[in-house]
Amino acid sequence: MKLHATALAGLIEIETVPHSDARGRFTRLYCEQTLHRVAPGLRVQQINHSLSTECGTLRGLHYQRGAAADGKLVRCLRGRVFDVAVDLRPDSSTWGQWHALELCQDGPRQIWIPPGFAHGFQTLTEDAELLYLHTTPHAPAHEAGIRYDDPRLDIAWPLPPRALSARDLNLPWLDQSATIRCTTTA
Repeated sequence: MKLHATALAGLIEIETVPHSDARGRFTRLYCEQTLHRVAPGLRVQQINHSLSTECGTLRGLHYQRGAAADGKLVRCLRGRVFDVAVDLRPDSSTWGQWHALELCQDGPRQIWIPPGFAHGFQTLTEDAELLYLHTTPHAPAHEAGIRYDDPRLDIAWPLPPRALSARDLNLPWLDQSATIRCTTTA
């Protein structure tokens, strides 16, 4: 695994190195020893899988507040997605800035999103699947989000958004109250 820093401190693109032979391919997706260099004390507590059937589906931008603020390692298992992380850490010099990358089933990239970031993605193919490793369990009382189309973020989504949930359409706009007070160390 190769770690690549982004312009947003703590947000790390991870390049996996597949090993191929006549039988196929083997890829290490998670290595505690390597990831502890960027996330000391990392502890995976929940693993989630999502499937979005329509191309252009947009999910997010979601996060958890307070003690439930979570870090996540995100990997695309099938299809392609435009994956976005938004810095909402209150004391960050990059508060309100976003970073995006394309994740795909055959690509070597995944992303470590530390606590303090909102996350969302748009599918670029039908039947796109993501695997998430979370540092905290889902806590409905702590879930929050910001609108995917907030003009202050001005995220350049590659396709017209489709299949948004009612919840995502009703998320608030970004403002200074959209910050995450992290009490976790992961």
